[in-house]
Amino acid sequence: MAILKRTLLYISVIATAFSLSYGQRILENQKRSFTIDYDNNTFLLDGKPFQYISGSFHYFRALPESWEKILKAMRAAGLNAVTTYVEWSLHNPKEGVYNWEGMGNIERFVHLAQVEDLYVILRPGPYICAERDMGGFPYWLLNKYPGIQLRTNDVAYLREVRTWYAELLSRLEPYLYGNGGPIIMVQVENEYGSFYACDHKYMKWLRDETARYVRGNAVLFTNNGPGLTTCGGVDNVISGLDFGAGSTEEINGFWNELRKQQPKGPLINAEYYPGWLTHWQDPEMARVSIEPVTKSLREMLAAKVNVNIYMFYGGTNFGFTAGANEAGPGRFVPDITSYDYDAPLDESGDPTPKYFAIRKVISEFFPMPNSPIPRPARKMSLPSVVLKPVDSLLNKMLLSAIGSPAINARDPLTFEAMNQYSGLVLYEAVLPSGLKTDPIKLTVENIHDKGYVYVDTTYVGTLSRQNAINTLPITLGIGEKLRIFVENEGRVNFGTPNDFKGIVGDVFINTQKLQNWTMIGIPLDNVGKIHEYINRKSLLEKRYPSKRIIPKTSSPVQRGPTIFQGTFDIARIDIMDTYLDPTGWGKGVVFINGFNLGR
Repeated sequence: MAILKRTLLYISVIATAFSLSYGQRILENQKRSFTIDYDNNTFLLDGKPFQYISGSFHYFRALPESWEKILKAMRAAGLNAVTTYVEWSLHNPKEGVYNWEGMGNIERFVHLAQVEDLYVILRPGPYICAERDMGGFPYWLLNKYPGIQLRTNDVAYLREVRTWYAELLSRLEPYLYGNGGPIIMVQVENEYGSFYACDHKYMKWLRDETARYVRGNAVLFTNNGPGLTTCGGVDNVISGLDFGAGSTEEINGFWNELRKQQPKGPLINAEYYPGWLTHWQDPEMARVSIEPVTKSLREMLAAKVNVNIYMFYGGTNFGFTAGANEAGPGRFVPDITSYDYDAPLDESGDPTPKYFAIRKVISEFFPMPNSPIPRPARKMSLPSVVLKPVDSLLNKMLLSAIGSPAINARDPLTFEAMNQYSGLVLYEAVLPSGLKTDPIKLTVENIHDKGYVYVDTTYVGTLSRQNAINTLPITLGIGEKLRIFVENEGRVNFGTPNDFKGIVGDVFINTQKLQNWTMIGIPLDNVGKIHEYINRKSLLEKRYPSKRIIPKTSSPVQRGPTIFQGTFDIARIDIMDTYLDPTGWGKGVVFINGFNLGR
């Protein structure tokens, strides 16, 4: 009997790195081709008319061990293709550093899709939205070029995209359909018609840069919302639309509008929505009824529309990868860790009633494979885990153990200026003397995104971008040092992605600008440091059993951001998936054995 110990830490599941040299295993090229017959409004696969029914599955939202199972379930539903974004930030987390292993092993993912008899539709961005941090852009672009104009003809931006595409597309070139692989389509940009810049020079440049690697071995396409192809399209590239279920008249109107700009060629719904995303503070998970989804799908397939169901499997935004949306002051809404999306396959990969309803519609138009119909996987139930407080980040010993070296500056620095991806940053400054009003007024011009305010060790309140709270009263005499723990809740993924984090602006006490700041980064990217601290603290407490570091307070937030730890054993051979239920807890991040489950 195997006995596995799992350590649950404050702020889940180990991903095994798996590398596969697929380039040597691609089927021999036999003059394969995937092209467009504009006159007959169809794709041609090796010269024969072809219609695809695809589903979106983002490899970076599932552990690599589950990719095969999910792809099998997609093929069993009758899909003949899988669509995926490519996330720049996953593969290029730091300048000059690339990740192609584990969750980043996109070559293995493409290979598994081909094994399951699925074509691949690739969406490399470089901007992907996808409810991911900064729309998939790596944060370090904002550190290297603070004034960079992403998604435009900005020279610095184009240079970085060229470097990235040289790494990515040269690696995937052997997997293009014309070269013997399963990739039949490659997207240029993503929903660019919704972006303010409308930079046609940029779109033409990106088209040509993508074509340098594709070389006619797959079809290039764009994707935009209805009526947005003027800025989102580009010459000599077929345009697709994205929309969810609607009336027959409404959907026909979308196609008629498209035909004014693109009179011929196959119709594409590159994102057909069977569900929707969910934000923190939404009253419940987003849900979309089955009947309208299947009705519109049936009508589109009957009209020979090529459809990609977004999402077919949603998965999870592990770690700090979830993004956010913003529509003005007080309308900042972070995306939740779950990306279930009310998809046909739920977050665990199990089929839902929507799966079987969609499968039935697909079977009316496409031959069904002999694949077994998936069943819900067994789950295991574990007892409750007792989480005990380890220490507060107000404790200097813990802060020095897991924090970055302190940085001093006249004005507050952003996460990006400190070259920090996510987590927390502690901002400290001395309150001015001689203040006469009581209480005094603290104003932070732009808090991105949540600030937990203390004077010395006394909790004052919380600043919130989401709730448009940027001022707090502070009672005189409670201390001298202002301390603000600022949390990154996810960079904006839709619209303008230049979303700097931290204190982004000036700080005032009454009308006096506060200067001379000390900043300590707490990126929470090295759990090993936390475990080292826990072990040292445990030894000290064994030596001095009466020593207490965590004070008793009426509210956890009053003692500062706190690390909790618990352990549990799995004494069984048949280990299965399970869920963590944090009901009753506040905000936090969960790690299991060093793996960041998410917020």
